[in-house]
Amino acid sequence: MRGSSLATRLFLSATAWVVVILVITGIVLSSVYRDATERAFDRRLNLYLRTLIAEVATPDEPPDRQFQSLGEPLFELPLSGWYWQITRTDTEKGEARASRSLWDKKLPKLDESADLTAAGVRLGYVNGPEGQTLRMVERPVDLGADGKYLVSVAGDATEIFDETRSFDYYLGGTFTALTIVLLLTTIFQVRFGLAPLKRISDSIADIRSGRAERLEGEFPVEIAPLARETNALIDANREIVERARTHVGNLAHAIKTPLSVIVNEASAHGADPFASKVLEQADLMRDQVAHHLERARIAARLTVIGTVTEVAPTIEALRRTMEKIHRDRDFAIEVEADPQARFRGERQDLEEMVGNLVDNACKWAASRVLIEVRAERAAAPDAGMALRITVDDDGRGLSAAERSKASRRGQRLDESKPGSGLGLSIVVDLAALYGGNLSLGNAPIGGLRAELVLPGA
Repeated sequence: MRGSSLATRLFLSATAWVVVILVITGIVLSSVYRDATERAFDRRLNLYLRTLIAEVATPDEPPDRQFQSLGEPLFELPLSGWYWQITRTDTEKGEARASRSLWDKKLPKLDESADLTAAGVRLGYVNGPEGQTLRMVERPVDLGADGKYLVSVAGDATEIFDETRSFDYYLGGTFTALTIVLLLTTIFQVRFGLAPLKRISDSIADIRSGRAERLEGEFPVEIAPLARETNALIDANREIVERARTHVGNLAHAIKTPLSVIVNEASAHGADPFASKVLEQADLMRDQVAHHLERARIAARLTVIGTVTEVAPTIEALRRTMEKIHRDRDFAIEVEADPQARFRGERQDLEEMVGNLVDNACKWAASRVLIEVRAERAAAPDAGMALRITVDDDGRGLSAAERSKASRRGQRLDESKPGSGLGLSIVVDLAALYGGNLSLGNAPIGGLRAELVLPGA
């Protein structure tokens, strides 16, 4: 069963119990009905048996009037399956009288293993003259001086088998319909009973996608503690993130002031080689501190659940900002953004990543910068949506070696262009923290293509 589904386990266990219970119940009912049918058949045979015994017990009755009061026409039809037989057992000859239906055949005697009632009547099944299965009862009768007899009456057991088979058919059909109804009821009960868990699952998905901030609504008492603890965990997570942001800010201010003092003191002795070395190392320290503080800030922010940013408005705002920054340059910034695209993260991180890419493209573009935003299904199974942002320019482009070097921290390919060389490396680091990536290639419009893949919502 996939993922150890609770609904599947409940359904299969309920189905197994329903089938087992109904099968056992069907077997018991079939057996009870068969026994009841046999008892009814035996009562009928015993009635004929007592009638014959009464006839035997009145030997003075004229022969033409004896054995005429059984009231069953089947005893008169040859080989009808209904027979009676009276056999004298105290003589060697074993004289016998039988019903006309028996014709010239004889009824076998029941085995000693056959059932014996308290009244001395033995019951069992035997094979009849025509191969029929007969239900037979027999009883010995001792008339003293008038002799000893074995009185037997047999009837066609097909009636018992047909009745039982018919009952089994009806019982099977009824239980099949009952099984289907019970299984449908089980499905309804499982779905209805697990609906609150499904609601919690959907609510958590809404929180992750930014459509909600907490688990809202009433839940059954069994899972209400789960909802409360989940909300408490979300609140605690937010508090931890806020404290982390505060500590990062305090650390940044605490380091900034001593560094500024060091730089100022070293600048006062600019001609001294030692001061120049201090200034060089101070700049490296400032870059390293800024880089790692930024990583810490982003890592703390990534732990916030449910932050989602609309991409199209953010890209449009960046376009307007870049046009103002590079207004002395004669080039156009074109945007093709999917209005449904959303980024699973904070707006300032998206602005920083895309802003660095667009700013780099604007520095190198000859006349055109193209920004394209697409929302698509992620390649990994169950990974959700992916956001693909492509920034193209029509500048000179970069070779494969230059593209590899450009994404390294502190690397600048052209010292005439302003910047610290941290732009693309920051984008790489931020994208990696979000589980995304940045790749560089050749743009169709002639320059460099920067393709940024981030988690979508």
